[in-house]
Amino acid sequence: MTGPVLLGVRHHGPGSARAVRAALDQCTPDAVLIEGPPEADALVPLAAREEMRPPVALLAHAQDDPGRAAFWPLAEFSPEWVAMRWALARGVPVRFIDLPAAHSLAKEEEKGKRGEKEESGRAADGGPPSGEGRVGGGPGDEVPAAGQEREAADEADVRVDPIRALAEAAGYDDPERWWEDVVEHRTGGGGAATGGDPGADALAPFAALAEAMGALREAYGDGGHDRDPVREAHMRLRLRDARREFGDGIAVVCGAWHVPALAQRTTVTADRQLLKGLPKVKTAVTWVPWTHRRLSRRSGYGAGIASPGWYGHLFSAPDRPVERWLTKVAGLLREEDYAVSSAHVIEAVRLAEGLATVRGRPLAGLTELDDAVRAVMGDGTDAPSSLIHDRLVVGEVLGEVPEDAPAVPLQRDIARSQRTLRLKPEALERELELDLRKETDAGRSRLLHRLRLLGIPWGEPRGSRGSTGTFRETWQLRWEPELSVRVAEAGIWGTTVLSAATAKAASEASEAATLAEVTALAERCLLAELPDALPVVMRVLADRAALDADVGHLAQALPALVRSVRYGDVRGTDSVALREVATGLAERVFVGLPPACLGLDADGAADMRGHLDATHRAVGLLGRPEPGQRPGRQDLRARWTAVLRAVSARDAVPGLIRGRAARLLLDEGESGDGGAERLMGLALSPGTPPTDAAGWIEGFVGGGDGGMLLVHDERLLALVDGWLTGVPAAAFTDVLPLLRRTFAEYESGVRRTLGELIRRGPATPSRHPAGDTPDDAAPGFGPGLDRDRAAAVLPTLRMLLGIEAHGFADEPDDDEPGEEPGHGPHDEQPDTIRPADDLTGART
Repeated sequence: MTGPVLLGVRHHGPGSARAVRAALDQCTPDAVLIEGPPEADALVPLAAREEMRPPVALLAHAQDDPGRAAFWPLAEFSPEWVAMRWALARGVPVRFIDLPAAHSLAKEEEKGKRGEKEESGRAADGGPPSGEGRVGGGPGDEVPAAGQEREAADEADVRVDPIRALAEAAGYDDPERWWEDVVEHRTGGGGAATGGDPGADALAPFAALAEAMGALREAYGDGGHDRDPVREAHMRLRLRDARREFGDGIAVVCGAWHVPALAQRTTVTADRQLLKGLPKVKTAVTWVPWTHRRLSRRSGYGAGIASPGWYGHLFSAPDRPVERWLTKVAGLLREEDYAVSSAHVIEAVRLAEGLATVRGRPLAGLTELDDAVRAVMGDGTDAPSSLIHDRLVVGEVLGEVPEDAPAVPLQRDIARSQRTLRLKPEALERELELDLRKETDAGRSRLLHRLRLLGIPWGEPRGSRGSTGTFRETWQLRWEPELSVRVAEAGIWGTTVLSAATAKAASEASEAATLAEVTALAERCLLAELPDALPVVMRVLADRAALDADVGHLAQALPALVRSVRYGDVRGTDSVALREVATGLAERVFVGLPPACLGLDADGAADMRGHLDATHRAVGLLGRPEPGQRPGRQDLRARWTAVLRAVSARDAVPGLIRGRAARLLLDEGESGDGGAERLMGLALSPGTPPTDAAGWIEGFVGGGDGGMLLVHDERLLALVDGWLTGVPAAAFTDVLPLLRRTFAEYESGVRRTLGELIRRGPATPSRHPAGDTPDDAAPGFGPGLDRDRAAAVLPTLRMLLGIEAHGFADEPDDDEPGEEPGHGPHDEQPDTIRPADDLTGART
């Protein structure tokens, strides 16, 4: 080597990675310089460890503000990663030469972009931060902060996209396709290491690319990247230092956009002048896992690529990449129960290669492969396309880093907890069912709730299917690389998950602005089992509850507090103090609710209806008898019933609220005989304004279950029908929107049944066989029990309960002593005995 070899690359490009490996094999440099933060030089040896599995990323963050951070992602097919592993395998020194992260992060603070997660420009073309696959770049490619997206977009409009310029010069309208045809899909000309001619010059592709970039730099200067001159000045200084240390036998791996600037002759004084006065902050650097999905994102990451899984396949496939790819596709489709055979694979390969030949491409790309899969394996449909894209084109790979890699103490405690609980972080989104009666599952629940309280949303709770009990939880888990930054941010609260969550909960309690926030925090503390934080939260809760007289605030706070009592009982937590506060809060709501319902407008009435429902549910839970409960607590539901009666009977209360209170009384069986009909008759009387009556109907039969009430209680339906037919024409237009909103919530089948009932008119009495008399009517539910309809469900009910088939009139008490049930003298009624599969209920 007669001087430093500048290897201009496209970051995350398999063709560039193969070419770099071939060039290093040919040149055998004494040192390798790589575009990246110099603070990471000490972390390079970890890349040789067997536990280090890409994709990974270098993470740098400000020590005093961990939320100000930058990532430098590396995949298996990244040229920088290949160069690093090549050097480590041969004992060759590796140095990073880009602008230090201490300056990059400080400049972002200076611009006011606090909290940004800066993703380094691992790109090849020097295009805008949100561009596709830059050929230059570095840590200057940051995520736009909130409110600055427009400014970033305006800056991007004046930046030069070198790949696009070269593609247009070559006659391509798609820059990505041009780059793949000339670089990524080429295997020849790169020496033996790339599968090409062993005698070919491995440096020739880099010389050609450097010449093209030189022409573009002459025409466009820095291409609108105002930070590049500073970065390139630092690279030149580091290159000079390396030449003094190692001589001229140096290889530099950097974005191709920077090659002309590094080859430019400048003075040391001029370069240092560009770096003079740069702000600086203390930083910490470490390795963190990365994912293929994050490599594929194009917003906020200048080197985002569309198909990391496909690029990884191109890099790792030793030969016949098309055949091997379509074999993977066939295996995936077979796992998903698609009928795919070897013949499909053969035909798909032929079609993809034929399409590549017709389109003049050196190798079938994803476009040709997608067309072949759609035509041969998908029967002309796009059904498997999204599956293939998510599982193969992008991939679900999560990298790994050694356990002894530098990390904040909180990160190490999280890793220990993950190992203890056998809860491995994964890039694939998955659902986790927990049974809190099991010790391991309870520990997993505690960890996930504590992390959520710390702002580390590794898991999000979901509604449990098949069970409404509080001993079950369902979580949706997915580990994102950005969570490493969240962990660093949360490290200020403590060195362990428990201590950090406790400290943050206490801080949030003192800073909470509303009573509802404090009660929600108390619930989260119970779920996370933070015994030291709960007393602090309870003191704040008691103080806020005593001072807050707003019934709306109290009603908003009550449900979360009652859920906390319930969760505390399930998890074995002492919730006596919580129950005391919840009961006191409920009693204050009882006192303040009736006057608070007076004089409300439509919006206020709608809000108060929500408070009414929430309080009703909370009282239903809180009023349940508990072991060791003090006398008088069981009267809570009785006092709430009295409040509902008072609200439902006051004419000054809006109709929406009165109707809802009447409905809640009916559901609880507290309306008495004919009580619901009486209240409805009063609300729908001619003296009531039509809009107020329509509001009463919305409150009483609104919601998804209100229609079923009208279907099964034809007396209430007749009252609504009679009122509606008597609404004056002048008021009908005011009433119609309210009624449409009410009945639109019903399912289509319920609406159809109501229409049929209205058209049919009053119901005729049910027919009963001789000797059968109707049962006494249940309040609000027709003239009595229809025994024919009830008998229809008996076979299914017996099958569910495991009871032997009997006649409708069979009673075990009627059997004679010594006779088997169903064979007594009173059981000889063949006309009532039906086979187990007879669900019609018809008599024979």
